Amino acid sequence: MPMDPMPDLSALSLAEIARLAEDQKLPPIERWNPTHCGDSEMRIARDGTWYHQGSPIGREAMVRLFSTILRREADGSYVLVTPVEKLDIAVEDAPFVAVELKAEGSGDAQSLVFRLNTGDLVTAGPDHPLRFATGEDGPRPYLAVRGGMEALVARPVYYELATLAIAAGDEPPGLWSKGAFFALEPTE
Repeated sequence: MPMDPMPDLSALSLAEIARLAEDQKLPPIERWNPTHCGDSEMRIARDGTWYHQGSPIGREAMVRLFSTILRREADGSYVLVTPVEKLDIAVEDAPFVAVELKAEGSGDAQSLVFRLNTGDLVTAGPDHPLRFATGEDGPRPYLAVRGGMEALVARPVYYELATLAIAAGDEPPGLWSKGAFFALEPTE
């Protein structure tokens, strides 16, 4: 069964985005506890590229499928899990990358919706907070996605967030989404 194409946020209203986000069905991986089987020989690079045995996975649909069975374990490691097997997967930074932003509203009535490199739609807010860390290459924003996993916000999207924060004029500079305020200052 082919997967739906990734949505173009610029052409959608927030109501349409909310409906799409609700329609995203993920398998119940939190209930699956099979025996650990070994290493998947896969890794997710910092830029969000998925690799198998050193070669990039070129089929977008495969990456999207694998992302639905990705889980973060209590010890911070990552696994691909099915009802019958659990395999390690290396993650260099965050398993997802936020590649597109749609902002609507202003002040505490603003909503920030992100499209991830896997096609997932996530609205920042109390259940999906933004956090800002300091890295060697400057500020590194992250968005909580699910199950203790985060998306690194791509640099162009970060610049959009910074522009919105500056325009809002809050002190400290930050962003509102779904009634929650996220300061652009590092939290670490």
